[in-house]
Amino acid sequence: MSEEPGHPGPAAADLAVDHRLSLLAQSFRFLLDITPVDADDLRDGFLEGHDDAPEFTYRELEADPAVVRAELDDIDPGTVEDPVLGQLLRAKHREMELQLDMLEARDTDDFLPLSVELYGGVSPSLRDQAEALLAGITRTEPTDEPLDAAEFLALAEAEIAHYREADPDLAMHAEVRPDVNGVMVSGDVLLIGPETKVQRARAQALLHHEVGTHLVTQANGSHQLIKVLGVGLAGYDETQEGLAVLAEIACGGLTAFRLRQLASRVLTVHRMIGGATFAEAHEALVADDFPAASAWTTVMRVYRSGGMTKDAIYLRGLVELLEHLGAGGSLDQLWLGKFSLRDLPLIGDLESRGLLRPPRVLPRYLHDPTSHANLARAAGTHDLGTLLEGHA
Repeated sequence: MSEEPGHPGPAAADLAVDHRLSLLAQSFRFLLDITPVDADDLRDGFLEGHDDAPEFTYRELEADPAVVRAELDDIDPGTVEDPVLGQLLRAKHREMELQLDMLEARDTDDFLPLSVELYGGVSPSLRDQAEALLAGITRTEPTDEPLDAAEFLALAEAEIAHYREADPDLAMHAEVRPDVNGVMVSGDVLLIGPETKVQRARAQALLHHEVGTHLVTQANGSHQLIKVLGVGLAGYDETQEGLAVLAEIACGGLTAFRLRQLASRVLTVHRMIGGATFAEAHEALVADDFPAASAWTTVMRVYRSGGMTKDAIYLRGLVELLEHLGAGGSLDQLWLGKFSLRDLPLIGDLESRGLLRPPRVLPRYLHDPTSHANLARAAGTHDLGTLLEGHA
């Protein structure tokens, strides 16, 4: 990797701090460990009115947070001499401290304020946008016979095989896992719960969301000299989820139900922060015409571990990326790894010094001219309901 004259790269000691943080971040499974293992088992009892306040069970932590914290305390990003890398690594170090705090506070009253510190809450403008979506989108698509977990796994494996044609060394893979609910990415693995049902009309959009965004940026980031770009810089989730929803728009797979779902997550986070009980939050979604089982999943995601505000970032991240595109911004650098839109200037500095490798693979939808037309039509829009025109 070459560097431009007069723009030296980080010293080996700086990169050693980066590598240690990256390895440590991979030593614990944050999202998996704050997600219930028995949500599907408790759903029927709740929907039948037998249990208004379900008590979820969580995985036994594989990594002791106290031990990981001791290792983290032994890494001092303040020693990093490169100013740009130092800024990025200090922020990542702080984020990991918060994640460990949350794991230790799992299923207690201390969890929610930590979640707000990590992911933020719901601003009045975001709440207004969510309410406008639910008020404005009153009809959704008819459902068809859904794909089961095995059928969706086959599609995911075919999608991953497509990317391996471009780079046979890609480490990404997919599996059905019994202790997972729904579909999620952990590291370089797409995890599918055995009870998962995916509407056929949503399957391709979900593949572009999970594989084409989350796994692609993980593969590209892990290939970089700066390894935290693979596990994710501080605050990367919001831009990642916005980018993943943008992929759904690009491929024409954003449905009315999906857009209402993203809005419902925002409002459920707002209600949860405001003190609503699990049952009250569920009742509010059913009153907004969500099916009871779908409302259960949304509320479970938000109330897990004591209050997870992460689900507000999908809509917030999408809004920020649409504004970015509307102002003439590009998505090109966002494929280099996992990082926040606010870090683009710092990423640009690293790239200008020759410190970033080109992406190993790009999302498959970028090769489709229709996708570019869909993105151009969506860029800068403030009325999110118009995103459904030509897509639903």
